[in-house]
Amino acid sequence: MDASKLNQFKQFIEQCKSNPYVLSDPSLSFFRDYLESLGAQLPPSAYKHDDSKSKSFVVEESDEDMADTDGGKGNAYDEGEEDEIIESDLELEGETVEPDNDPPQKMGDSSIEVSEESRDAAQTAKAKAMEAISEGNLEEAIENLTEAILLNPTSAIMYATRASVYVKMKKPNAAIRDASAALEINPDSAKGYKTRGMAQAILGQWEEAAKDLHLASKLDYDEEINSVLKKVEPNAHRIEEHRRKYERLHKEREERKNERERQRRRAEAQAAYEKAKKQEESSSSQKPGGMPGFSGGMPGGMPGGMPGNVDFSKIMNDPELMAAFSDPEVMAALQDVMKNPANLAKHQSNPKVAPVIAKMMGKFGGPK
Repeated sequence: MDASKLNQFKQFIEQCKSNPYVLSDPSLSFFRDYLESLGAQLPPSAYKHDDSKSKSFVVEESDEDMADTDGGKGNAYDEGEEDEIIESDLELEGETVEPDNDPPQKMGDSSIEVSEESRDAAQTAKAKAMEAISEGNLEEAIENLTEAILLNPTSAIMYATRASVYVKMKKPNAAIRDASAALEINPDSAKGYKTRGMAQAILGQWEEAAKDLHLASKLDYDEEINSVLKKVEPNAHRIEEHRRKYERLHKEREERKNERERQRRRAEAQAAYEKAKKQEESSSSQKPGGMPGFSGGMPGGMPGGMPGNVDFSKIMNDPELMAAFSDPEVMAALQDVMKNPANLAKHQSNPKVAPVIAKMMGKFGGPK
């Protein structure tokens, strides 16, 4: 082959690779047919000469989404083409501890009736616990508070106070159990929300901690809650922004996937139209009124009859009908009706088939 012609051919191929829309020129239909005979799968823009939406979609896709069209090795609509979304590491600030796995602490029986003597004894035990806390004897404080809880298991403040000691001891799971018990008894316990929020912060449960601490602050604001919130809120916000970002990315990825599927269906419908048009032009034995691509054509025996001189562009230019023709179930039903128009009745209840037949009949002025 002449070197200059070979060079021109190479330039043409490069142009096709960078912009498949070039192949939509009707004069290059023979080249498209040749590529398809080799097994190549071309994007929709290679078929359509006036579909600006399809061309725009292909051009705007990122390199990750585009497939290599050389030799039919790629397909812009393959589901596996797009890389999986890998979430980046989230940098958070603040110290956390490993969860405490001690056996659950003793809890009181809230169903018992508490006498005045028990209430007084519980208050005495609590006083001893507060003294132990002031002296730094946290284990002793836990023992006294446990005694107080067993004496008066209906007191939310007893549980919340023991929860605060567990927070000091860096035992967040035990603190959460006590704080939750306090909130079951009194849903408006500011100390219950405060101690649970602080325990969650120790575990690195930043969003849960922020929620509980905000509730505590609304019920009974203090500087300690505000101090902890200043450490918790930045992390909670980072987590929320991170989640929103990747939720958006996953949603956009799903939308791109759906759009590629719609483009693929349109491309298949267009390819079927091109093939049917070629068969119509080359076949001299086509029956009058017949429709290319349908075995035996469309006989006039179909309800309402089909006129002999049918303008098939009315069908071929209808994207809904072309999309329906790519559905094997619809095509099978249409073939069945064409073989025997009396079979139309058994397809009238099919929500996929009946509207297609009705629309086709409407195109040709048949009964509706």
